[in-house]
Amino acid sequence: MKLLEPLAIKGMRLPNRVVVPAMVTRLSGEDGYVNEAVLDRYTRYAEGHVGLIVVEATAIHDSKSGPLLRLSRDDYVPGHRELVRRVRNASDSRVVPQIIHFMKVARSGWRQKIDSLSLEDIDRIVEQFGDAAARAREAGYDGVELHSAHAYTLSSFLSRHNPRRDLYDGRTLEGRLRLFGRVMARVRERVGADFPVGVRFLAEEAIKDGYALPDAQRIALRMAQLGVDYISLSVGGKFEDAVHKPGQPLYPYTGYSGDRCMPGDWYPPLPHAELAAEIKRYVNEKGYATPVVSVGKISDPAEAKRLLEEGKADLIGMARQLLSDPDWVRKVEEGRPEKIVRCIYCNVCKNLDENFRLVSCFLWPKGAVQAPREDRSGTGPDWGPEGAGLAIKLEAGQIRLSWRPAQSSGIAGYDVFRAEDSGAATVVEAVKSPKFLDRTVLGGLRYTYHVMAYDSSGRHSPPSNSVAVEMPMPALAETAP
Repeated sequence: MKLLEPLAIKGMRLPNRVVVPAMVTRLSGEDGYVNEAVLDRYTRYAEGHVGLIVVEATAIHDSKSGPLLRLSRDDYVPGHRELVRRVRNASDSRVVPQIIHFMKVARSGWRQKIDSLSLEDIDRIVEQFGDAAARAREAGYDGVELHSAHAYTLSSFLSRHNPRRDLYDGRTLEGRLRLFGRVMARVRERVGADFPVGVRFLAEEAIKDGYALPDAQRIALRMAQLGVDYISLSVGGKFEDAVHKPGQPLYPYTGYSGDRCMPGDWYPPLPHAELAAEIKRYVNEKGYATPVVSVGKISDPAEAKRLLEEGKADLIGMARQLLSDPDWVRKVEEGRPEKIVRCIYCNVCKNLDENFRLVSCFLWPKGAVQAPREDRSGTGPDWGPEGAGLAIKLEAGQIRLSWRPAQSSGIAGYDVFRAEDSGAATVVEAVKSPKFLDRTVLGGLRYTYHVMAYDSSGRHSPPSNSVAVEMPMPALAETAP
């Protein structure tokens, strides 16, 4: 299976094609040091055999930003060195930090923009990227990733909203690319030719007048020309359409572009896969074999496998799915994909990040700081002698389900399965308590439901009894004259 095949990126040999992209944890303190909770989070991915672990956005400067890892000074290196050691001791996973420069934001809603930067400021940013990359190598990381996505500094220079009218002129693609080119050149000088340097940038800005696929293809090509060793793609997550909460700093994932960046359960699976495929095709046709990471609601091993085998990606990125179950790769390796704890894309993790709270997963046991370890002893949940007693009730265009709690300790939740007419049953929600209100049903269709309890190891109960209902067509309301 190509999903489990190794891939060499310069001197870095990945044991498989699965990547956990950088995902803020809020586990570090305001001081930016690697602590025990941070070590546990990334070691857990290594224990699950994730091929490439990208450590959350790590600042190259000392600007205040709340809980955020840093590589802005030499005294941060020992903590990162310990992180690398823990990962190496856990498995043959590879690990790189994503390094980031960001602009100032205020609780008033004000934010600093790139046209306020002097040429000296920009020169300093170039040096800061180089210094942080050198520290990453000193810490023993397998490579480094340059954060050029979302609402942050390098991405703002790449944007069609770039307002500058100098060497970094936002009216031309070359002007927009100039800072990234300088950063890449300086990083390469500092880390050497044998150290992998990846990048994450946007396949689409997903804002009004923002760039889309044609620009993204050419940006990716220039990055390949500059010697970037892999390209990881994202979408959206911009300040331009962010919704300001009074008294809180602007958060760049609250508008439509934030929806596109972390698509919720109402989006279809793989909403960004074709963007990655078209960028990869374009770069390959120009003679470059730079590996491309596809991301965005990829959780099914069969879908991940298909993207690779159809040549639409070289690597598969999963942030929220690997947060919910860091053992995803190991379960695929062992031929147990049915044991995967599937992300339901409820975006509780996103909401925790937005509110500067420790990022955890809704599907973990209540109060857990890290993903639980799989318990392969004993049996999974059971309904007991009386069964689940799943019952169904129509309520004003909605369907209400209720059932008896599963009779087992350690129940983490319940998967609710729904089939429409004669279609296959798929999970539509995971809930903590034995009840569910389905608001996404349509009159004139027949719906069939069953539920399965699961524990923190991904072990499921047998299916409950099935219940079905024909949704009536609503009466047409008379309009007033």
